[in-house]
Amino acid sequence: MKIKINQKAPNFKLPSTNGTKFELNNLKRKNIVLYFYPKDDTPGCTLESQDFSKLNNMILKNKTVIYGISADSIQSHLNFKKKYKIKFQLLSDINKKVIKKYGVWGKKIFMGKNYMGIIRTTFLIDSNRKVLKIWNNVRVKDHAKDVYSEIKKIV
Repeated sequence: MKIKINQKAPNFKLPSTNGTKFELNNLKRKNIVLYFYPKDDTPGCTLESQDFSKLNNMILKNKTVIYGISADSIQSHLNFKKKYKIKFQLLSDINKKVIKKYGVWGKKIFMGKNYMGIIRTTFLIDSNRKVLKIWNNVRVKDHAKDVYSEIKKIV
């Protein structure tokens, strides 16, 4: 399934690093940055998560919360969060149900090899669960700043 702009973001439930089950529909009166990334503690994913973490307080002040999603386990997420002092919750989708529901599972090429994996993608979702913006095949450098610029336009 491919998510489109102006579409209602599909609801989902996933385990969170805060020890609860996160459900998208339970988040009221807040915009959401939902970013899907390939793997904890790898160079690009670490940089992306650190960049979002640096902007977390400013993003929160703009009535927006950040959630990172990968197929890593909660334990892997907790280690990653602690190691890099990530200030927001990470969600674990080990069965890749949400990853596939949001259309971010696909063919990738690395060093000439084809394989299936998470395509780095970010969704900006408003407080009514409408998808406002989608960044596909994200380049990590300055991505968090670009997302923050978009957030400031909607608040």
